[in-house]
Amino acid sequence: MLKVAEGWTIFLDRDGVINKRNFEGYIERIDQFSFLDGAEQAIVNFNKLFQYTFVVTNQQGVGKGIMTDRNLSELHGYMLEELKKCSANITKIYYSPDLKANPDNTRKPKPDMALKAQQEFGGVDFEKSVMVGDTDGDIAFGRNLGMTTVLIRSKEIVTEKADYEFDSLLEFSKNITKHA
Repeated sequence: MLKVAEGWTIFLDRDGVINKRNFEGYIERIDQFSFLDGAEQAIVNFNKLFQYTFVVTNQQGVGKGIMTDRNLSELHGYMLEELKKCSANITKIYYSPDLKANPDNTRKPKPDMALKAQQEFGGVDFEKSVMVGDTDGDIAFGRNLGMTTVLIRSKEIVTEKADYEFDSLLEFSKNITKHA
């Protein structure tokens, strides 16, 4: 059971954590986006436990020209609207369009997206933050910043050791308590 207190932050990967991941390619359009079971309720639960709920996502499909920033913005707008219908809120979405091959990329596990969130929202303390993901890059991202890490198990082979492992975002959200 993870114990959090006032002022904690949660960072969520998108594909494979919030929505079904396309292991053969990218989620390019709204009709390809499908929430994982219980993800919306999990975010409602997180909103009661955490000061901020951020999404941090690598989106190299933009860098490859498979989709545009506008396509991605429309997709994220759809996700946020669907979440709003359930009274779930994402504070802000951060994404990296960079290619893995670019040595100056801002992709996870590099800290750029989290540092930007910290800069824009002064109350973000990484030692009071949780990173939830389904890949080695997600877990390394959280660990590199001193966050508590949570792995959502999938068919992805992960070698990084997370602090916690769960089968779904909803299951994880039911294993958090808030204390004074």
